[in-house]
Amino acid sequence: MAWSASRPLAFDVGVLSPEQLEQLRHFKIQTRIANEKYLRTHKEVELLVGGFFREMFLKRPENIPEFAADYFTDPRLPKKIHLQLMKEKKGT
Repeated sequence: MAWSASRPLAFDVGVLSPEQLEQLRHFKIQTRIANEKYLRTHKEVELLVGGFFREMFLKRPENIPEFAADYFTDPRLPKKIHLQLMKEKKGT
């Protein structure tokens, strides 16, 4: 099966040896752990994504990519996130 931009690759699990499968499994676990640690130490990511979804569900835009571009390029966004982080620190 040839790769195409519109279709994901079909994986042939039989191509990997048992040792490679175990290495892949270990790599996936370590990557998830590293990602989780990163997200836990960067609260602003949760605030950015959560804020985006909250606004999207409240406004229900027709053109989501355009809405996302506007949301994430809003020059007021860094200050909003900073204020939310400060508010959360005061609450704890």
